[in-house]
Amino acid sequence: MSVKSAIPRTGKTAANSEWLLILASSLAVAAILGIVTYLLIREHAAAELSATRAATNIVQLIDADVLRNVELYDLSLKGLVSAAQRPDLQQVSAPIRHLALFDRATAAPYKGDILLLDTSGNVLADSASVVPRKGNFADREYFKAHIDNPDPGMMISPPFRARTADQDWRISFSRRLSGEHGEFLGVAEAAMRLSYFNQLFKSLDIGRDSTINLVSRDGILLAQQPALTEDMVGRDFSNRPNFVRILREGNGSFTSLSSIDQRQRLYTFSQVGELPLIVVVALSADEVFRSWRHTALWVSSATGVLCIGLLWLTLLLCRELRRRHCAEQELARLASVDALSGLANRRTLDQTLAREWARAQRSGKPLALLMIDIDHFKQFNDRFGHPLGDQALRAVAQNIAACVQRPADLAARYGGEEFAVILPDTDSAGASQLAEKIRAQIQDLPAVSPQASTLTVSIGINCWSGAPGASLDELLGHADKALYQAKHAGRNRVVSNMCRGRT
Repeated sequence: MSVKSAIPRTGKTAANSEWLLILASSLAVAAILGIVTYLLIREHAAAELSATRAATNIVQLIDADVLRNVELYDLSLKGLVSAAQRPDLQQVSAPIRHLALFDRATAAPYKGDILLLDTSGNVLADSASVVPRKGNFADREYFKAHIDNPDPGMMISPPFRARTADQDWRISFSRRLSGEHGEFLGVAEAAMRLSYFNQLFKSLDIGRDSTINLVSRDGILLAQQPALTEDMVGRDFSNRPNFVRILREGNGSFTSLSSIDQRQRLYTFSQVGELPLIVVVALSADEVFRSWRHTALWVSSATGVLCIGLLWLTLLLCRELRRRHCAEQELARLASVDALSGLANRRTLDQTLAREWARAQRSGKPLALLMIDIDHFKQFNDRFGHPLGDQALRAVAQNIAACVQRPADLAARYGGEEFAVILPDTDSAGASQLAEKIRAQIQDLPAVSPQASTLTVSIGINCWSGAPGASLDELLGHADKALYQAKHAGRNRVVSNMCRGRT
């Protein structure tokens, strides 16, 4: 048994403690990161939900306002269609007839002209004047659509530029005039300036990079505020993936990439009543999540610093624990090792011998003890001095340690110039062989100094071979007695004894 093996083996326990500490810290960091990630995800969802609710309120407000005004236009058209089909109005004066035809058209804001067209598209009546203007609108899409479509319902046209001097953008609301048998009699048409929608949208605060859009069910952009690019009004979006989804779902919200500016947007949309109009609020994702990103950046940074600090402190603690363990191991080694010889000291010898004796008693296996003494060491020390004496002790100890090879064996300094070797599971023959080897090698050692003589040792052996009634003191006593027998017999020799026990 080497000196190291005689020291309590706590290295593995200390390493396990370090790994447990690192594991616990890692789990704590993972838990912190998990909690922070969960909270940030929840806050992200809350920011999106809040923006969706705000956008939904805007959409509903626009829906209500647009629906109210479109109903006013439709009311004007219905009144015009009804009055145009009354035969009695054909006999009244032009001013009275004009008043009867357009009495419901005065309340519509941002209205354009309201016209009554005949089967050829010529103007029969004009809300702008008692005497109708000279003009033909047979080329307008709404007029062509009503010729082939007998449906008397209101139709909303794609945006177009007016034939007035300012040529502003407008859309028209129109109804078909049909005879008793469904024949085409003409069209009642009312124009709305798209500036109405722009004025309405401007009054709503949706952020700098967000837009409000009014789109027909055919995918034609009727109004946008603020405009992302020029000449957006009238553009066809019917084949764009976002519009296809909006048309399919009807109402709701989703986040997607804009096909116009390639930016992430939160779309909230709704159809305006039963009208073929869709209001779309496209909020900029950058604006919606700007506050969240700011918070997430600070929280993530603080969490990262905290986690790194925790791991760093854990590593520092592990390093200190390792240093402490090494210091304890060194103290344990120093407490169990003889400083001069480098072999186990007397305390370690006594503890090991007691343990091996108890084990031999349980197992019944032999236990051998070698007691080694340097011959004439007192005279050597007195003659050549303590420094050379210490060198001699170290030389003998190194030789003994070199001969004791088995891990279970232990070489120790017994005291002064005496040494002891514990040989578990070794009978008398094996112990004698090892003792003779030690004696011969020490005899062959070169002198520690030119002036000094060579060294020799006397060795006493006692081997307990399982005899009942023996004690540890007897084991020691018989080994010591064998040593003195070797000295009295002339030194530089090995004497073996047997511990037979009491009968």
